[in-house]
Amino acid sequence: MKQADPHSSGILTARPGDGPAEPAAAGTHPIGLGRRRDGVFHVPAGATRPVPLLIMLHGAGASARDVLPLVSAAAEEHAVAVLAPDSRGATWDVIQHAYGPDTDFLDAALARIFAQVPVDHRRIAVAGFSDGASYALSLGLANGDLFRDILAFSPGFAAPARREGAPRLFISHGRQDPVLPFDRCGDRLAAVLAEAGYDVAYHPFSGGHVVPTAIVDAAFRRFLA
Repeated sequence: MKQADPHSSGILTARPGDGPAEPAAAGTHPIGLGRRRDGVFHVPAGATRPVPLLIMLHGAGASARDVLPLVSAAAEEHAVAVLAPDSRGATWDVIQHAYGPDTDFLDAALARIFAQVPVDHRRIAVAGFSDGASYALSLGLANGDLFRDILAFSPGFAAPARREGAPRLFISHGRQDPVLPFDRCGDRLAAVLAEAGYDVAYHPFSGGHVVPTAIVDAAFRRFLA
């Protein structure tokens, strides 16, 4: 009997190993897996020992290069590697239809990063903004054996195909968000997930559909604590 493809259930199988013999140079590099839409990864200066890894997911209609600047300063300050893939379509697969193309690509991208960057397996987080935050919650809750933390900046929903492990959650949302309404989205999700037993750090703020620098700083403190 043919086994089901784990990617169709949003399950990621790539895991860090012993680390690369020759780590990638510090700086921002293309992932190198896609022609039209690919993504980037950033290696902090001095990453010769295992470093934390943050997967950062963009919003609808955006790209990796749009979202990387939201976290690049904090990542460099705290010596965190960042993987920012491009979605295969205008947004992430489960939002358009079902898991598959983006989990395929993300798993391959993770395998490539694990082969080029020494990663601390105890400190891997998935994060995102807007649709990327919804996808981060969905993937993170399903892959809690890989991700210790989920950082969701203005999420709309969570649709995990399963729930695995007990990742810590950081959720932020602007009270005046005109795109994903505060009451129906971040505020509701934080309450539902806390009631489900997850360790939720919830940071509502006065503002719209944005990620303030202070929120990013708080998210990194949570991730690295």
